[in-house]
Amino acid sequence: MQLIFTERAHLMCPHMNFGIVLSVRHPYGETRILETLKFLSSAHPFLQALLDYEIDRNLYGYRITDSPKIGIRMKEQEIAGIDAPEIMDEYRRLTSYEWNLFEEGMLKVSVWPAGEETCFLLVFHHLLADGRAALGLAEELADCYAWGRIPELAEEKLISSAEDFPKESGMPLISRMLVNSANKIRAKTRECVSYREYYAAAGEFLKNDPVRHAVFRIDRKELNIIRNECRKHHVTVNDWLLARMMIEEHTEKVIMACDLRKQLACYNDGALGNYSTAFSVGIRTKERDPYILAGAVHKRVHRIMNHPRKLYLVLQCYANLDPAVLDAAWISCRGNYPSKAGKFIGSMFFGFDAAKGYSITNLGSVESGSMTEAFFIPPASPAIRKTQGILTVNGIMTVCSSER
Repeated sequence: MQLIFTERAHLMCPHMNFGIVLSVRHPYGETRILETLKFLSSAHPFLQALLDYEIDRNLYGYRITDSPKIGIRMKEQEIAGIDAPEIMDEYRRLTSYEWNLFEEGMLKVSVWPAGEETCFLLVFHHLLADGRAALGLAEELADCYAWGRIPELAEEKLISSAEDFPKESGMPLISRMLVNSANKIRAKTRECVSYREYYAAAGEFLKNDPVRHAVFRIDRKELNIIRNECRKHHVTVNDWLLARMMIEEHTEKVIMACDLRKQLACYNDGALGNYSTAFSVGIRTKERDPYILAGAVHKRVHRIMNHPRKLYLVLQCYANLDPAVLDAAWISCRGNYPSKAGKFIGSMFFGFDAAKGYSITNLGSVESGSMTEAFFIPPASPAIRKTQGILTVNGIMTVCSSER
């Protein structure tokens, strides 16, 4: 059993699902689909994993079995393409209930014929991958299905302790005091949320927490104009996206996801798992020009990314909190579980007491000969009012929002 460490923050929290939709340049064929998914499972051990639990030490982990655990749904009715309403209907159905990870795998795949192409919906549990890992898996699937390129084995090697982080990334004094306080409260009460308790509470929560999705595209011509303007203002497209959300949503703060693969020695190239952090970008201004505001955003993002204590703060909190406090964080805020430590951390650190936040996850830009187009459906964390997932494929940027 490979233990869950920082990923434990994604364990007992609903809406920890997200999707990638892609259209692949090869006609629909059930045998070829099944062979492709079998090759992916052989290359990625977590696609054969179920959740496991060690009761004596209150530890959760991945139990890798000897067979694929991908939930596959073949849809024989032809659709027009990745904008077909059937795809989002399927995504909403698959994320409308809590997955029991002791009994079902962490990836579900639905497939439709679309003329001379095939459309795939990949729905991930966050315990399986972060967005960057999911995109890598989608690219491997497309290359394998279209061209027969078999993916190579990528051994999973997760973050296993705070020792995997840079030495200069330790928590600031106040954060450390808050974490220690929560741990002491939990040590006195010995509260321990069971997966069964969480699973029941999450099921009830999801019945009354509908999430809306919207998709829009920025074509190659418009994207080139945006890129040129960003270069003129010495900002990135991601800075512009953050500024644009601040203006449109009338918010002074947006949470940004950030990939850490190049900084973490524990990461094996191509592996699944979570190697990302997130931080808040706050700008107090009445500026309405997104390019000018993006300049202020750029400075703030640059400052955080070059300050390890700020960049790794969320992961350090995950690493230093008693795991039982992480388990209780959501359920004590929204599921009526009586945990003082969990409610304190859930509201203070994660904002689980109300869905008020805004966030962006940008998976970047890829050029692909096997994919024609794709988009990313971001997770709808209970702390977030609206989140946008951005993916640019073959020069077309697609923005998908998940919103309450």
